[in-house]
Amino acid sequence: MDITAALRELGVAEDTLSAEEKADLDRNGFLPLYGILTQGEVDKFNARLAELTAAEGAEAGLEVHQEEGTDRLADLVNKDPMFEVCLSHPRVLAAIHHVLGTFKMFSLNSRAALPGQGLQGLHTDYGEPVQPGDYRVCNSIWLLDDFTAENGATRVVPGSHLGGVLPGQAMADPADDHPDQVQLLAPAGTVVVFNSHLWHGGTLNSSDRPRRAMHSAFCRRDIPQQLDQKAYLRRSTFDRLNSAQHYLLDVTEVDIKYP
Repeated sequence: MDITAALRELGVAEDTLSAEEKADLDRNGFLPLYGILTQGEVDKFNARLAELTAAEGAEAGLEVHQEEGTDRLADLVNKDPMFEVCLSHPRVLAAIHHVLGTFKMFSLNSRAALPGQGLQGLHTDYGEPVQPGDYRVCNSIWLLDDFTAENGATRVVPGSHLGGVLPGQAMADPADDHPDQVQLLAPAGTVVVFNSHLWHGGTLNSSDRPRRAMHSAFCRRDIPQQLDQKAYLRRSTFDRLNSAQHYLLDVTEVDIKYP
């Protein structure tokens, strides 16, 4: 199995993204893909994430990290078959492939910014600057609420992935507004794929409800995963996934640790 065979098995073709979409992703560093999930699917995701958050309690998110002012969950691949779409949707995978070439799953988490919370400084999802084209990580935000200016929609600085510097190297305070920043305003069911070297961050949720999303991130195959899938792999997960999904998770049957 290689990336070409895996993507073909999952329905990705050369024209899954248009030339214009690829150019936008190259230039801006992000690409909204509208209508990936129906409202019914969004509702089911939100209900299941609420169940998992309640069940895990104070342990929720610990597989990766916890963040004050948010509800976080991690290791979603192992927690319900419904999350498989986040590592299998052809349009999303085509965009990831365009940025990274050969890749694997980095992590699959959820994040709900609570009312009055959620503000982040501008950051990248890789700890050091990289040169344009030498990208290591690419993320996707699965919007489970409408992203609005009021509820703290993620902000990005278009084109900042091309600069080869981190926000902290160029700004006195990455928590400040950037003159070129824009917010990712879009309806629930949208997936925004973004180059993880793009400067980005959550903004303040000024609404009276959580702003919910899932983050399905991928990395080059020579980069360590944020969540080591081998360390958490369940037999039930392995058995329900196909060979292409095994490849994207970078797991084999010998890696199974749990029922």
